[in-house]
Amino acid sequence: MSSYARTRTTTARRLRRAATATAAALSLTLLAACGGGTDEQGADKPGDSATTAGAFKPVSQKNAWGTAEVKKKPVKVATVSDGDTSIALALGIVPVITPDVEDGSPVAQFKQRAIDRLKAGKLKTYDDTDGTAYEAIAAEAPDVILGMNTWEMDKDYAKLTPIAPVVTYTDKAQADTLTWQDRLRRAAQALGLEAKAEEVIKASEKTTADAAAAHPEFKGRTYTYAVVHPEQISFMSYGAQDPGVFEKLGFVKTDKAKNYGPDKNGISLENLDQLDADVLLVTYPFGNRGVISPAELEGNKLFQSLNSVKGKHFQVVPSDNNLASAIAYPDALNASWATEQLVPLLQKAVAGQ
Repeated sequence: MSSYARTRTTTARRLRRAATATAAALSLTLLAACGGGTDEQGADKPGDSATTAGAFKPVSQKNAWGTAEVKKKPVKVATVSDGDTSIALALGIVPVITPDVEDGSPVAQFKQRAIDRLKAGKLKTYDDTDGTAYEAIAAEAPDVILGMNTWEMDKDYAKLTPIAPVVTYTDKAQADTLTWQDRLRRAAQALGLEAKAEEVIKASEKTTADAAAAHPEFKGRTYTYAVVHPEQISFMSYGAQDPGVFEKLGFVKTDKAKNYGPDKNGISLENLDQLDADVLLVTYPFGNRGVISPAELEGNKLFQSLNSVKGKHFQVVPSDNNLASAIAYPDALNASWATEQLVPLLQKAVAGQ
């Protein structure tokens, strides 16, 4: 996970949330959720929720705060984060209520595409400026509440469980470490939609595999991915980083990546040469609120002296179209979209255009 907020627009309120998340979790990785891995610690036995000929069997899921007992197939599903809304939409469910993460800004392209496909119109939302709106959720009488993508469950769980079973992770650390595939699978188990979840995962994997096959020029190229946070320029493609979308497309880390880790990823202006690679990608999710502005960084003489910059193998990953956020927080809706959006940038970077 990244240290900037998982929200998907550039409104002032979201940037304030992002700054708070950065201070709390600056060492978290931008791409961890993109990598492989399974929720072995918290996986319930498949037979507990297996469906036969459309029948739903009761599900009992232990989590970090208690146990969610889903006794009948959920129809009305509420969500407490945008990532949980993505899970519901990807599984073909229109949530009865979701947090208003857009704040009047346009809905992300990948999200709108799913909404249109389900003919859902405008989703019913609650104002989440001050956090989860328990009364608004309760008023919708949901059968299940999805909380697989929230950092607020410590505070929320006790107030949400009287409303409906809460589907969430089994260990508090999984708020940051669980892959999007396993978040989806766990939610799907509680909803009786395991087969649909596997379809979504396979479709996403095919998108990435097809892109890699179509671009053999990516294979073996080194890359660096840096994020300009309020406190520092962060070397996010460090050695211990899980392989993310870049590596699934064929890229590899630089030899400098071994010098950095989740608790040591800051780059000073004197050490900008550490960013150099066959391909260099930088994103500015805070704009001019970062520790250095885009103009200042790209005008820095040492930065301009990098081979990747001189050779035009440098690209900025946009944050205003939600791409940087999608890379940071891949989910069931945005993972394939992020690959589609990244490939043209990577093509240009490799070609030096």
